[in-house]
Amino acid sequence: MDRRIFLTGASALIAAAAGSAPAGAADLAPLPNPPPPIGRAEREARIAKAQRLMREQGLSAVLIEPGASLVYFTGLQWWRSERLTAAVIPAEGEILVVTPFFEEPSVRETLGVSAQVRTWQEHEDPLALVAGWLRERKLARGAIGIEETVRYFAVEGLQRSLPGVAVRSASGVVRGCRMIKSPAEIALMQHASDITVAAYRHTVPRIERGMTPADIGEIMNGATRALGGQPEFALILLGEASAYPHGSGKPQAVRDGEVVLMDCGCTFQGYQSDISRTLVFGEPSRRQRTVWEHMHRGQQVAFEAAQLGAPAGRVDDAVRAYYATLGYGPDYRLPGTSHRTGHGIGLDGHEPINFVRGEQTPLAAGMCLSNEPGIYIPGEFGVRIEDCLYMTDQGPKWFSQPPASIDRPV
Repeated sequence: MDRRIFLTGASALIAAAAGSAPAGAADLAPLPNPPPPIGRAEREARIAKAQRLMREQGLSAVLIEPGASLVYFTGLQWWRSERLTAAVIPAEGEILVVTPFFEEPSVRETLGVSAQVRTWQEHEDPLALVAGWLRERKLARGAIGIEETVRYFAVEGLQRSLPGVAVRSASGVVRGCRMIKSPAEIALMQHASDITVAAYRHTVPRIERGMTPADIGEIMNGATRALGGQPEFALILLGEASAYPHGSGKPQAVRDGEVVLMDCGCTFQGYQSDISRTLVFGEPSRRQRTVWEHMHRGQQVAFEAAQLGAPAGRVDDAVRAYYATLGYGPDYRLPGTSHRTGHGIGLDGHEPINFVRGEQTPLAAGMCLSNEPGIYIPGEFGVRIEDCLYMTDQGPKWFSQPPASIDRPV
């Protein structure tokens, strides 16, 4: 489980599961004009692109288990268990889906592309089924690509059923598709971000003295749900806990003059938002204002450095160089930014590539990343302003606009 979700607190998760609506959320309605879900034609175009990349990279097929990549290519929404359900994308032709016999009707409910579905009985080996299909298609002699999250037992089973098979990483294929978002994907991510911003605007004025992280998270999640999103996480860090990027398990409550750091996101049609805001309950101190302004400028430095063709790592370098002029760091030392400037986002909340030192991948139109070079001061407080951006032919654009000041945090 993601640490942000874990630290949200059990009470907030229970409230979310129960579907309770915090005070005021009943007055909210889903945002208008939601974009349509990803359709069959786009998924088929994704498969065609993957097949082109496979041929270029010398792969005859790619094995994918349930998760974001399976949804991306097939629309199939499934879970992982000891009973294998998986897809095989060949370098040419129709894809294969293998699943337990009794699961086939359910699997077909969300399958969004043309596919041959083969089933296996409880006493049978599903990887032997995959191996047989590869032999039939004369693909077994080529290299089989493995999507990077596929579990070891599936790889081992394939190798056992196809002795001597060449197994290679399929990251070049899968990342080559998923890293570049289409206009339809960007529209869904924009809607998810709009929901999160609207939920912040509902939640922040309702924060009261003595509230716990779970109390605030319950309001945020209730608003997100009412606005049409599916809450993904609501990490609330109060006071000194805000100095630690993913928080603390110690008891926390809202107090006058202390920082409230909120890191929240939702999904819409599977696509994610990730937005952080930092405010002070009451009147900010001079030091809090100064650190907030430093971080606010650091986020803008990162945005300005995110130019087409530039290695993604240069964005992180630019922020650290700026922070060093202010006395933070150097590098990843505290006080300062102790983690990367940002991460890729899409169907997964964290996906390649990252704004991190040494990342050489050139920024290209369609890439989507978070921009969050927080400043953390152990023993005192932290400031994180996080907004996601997407690359266009003209350079970076925001999914959500950074706040104007510590006094207007949303």
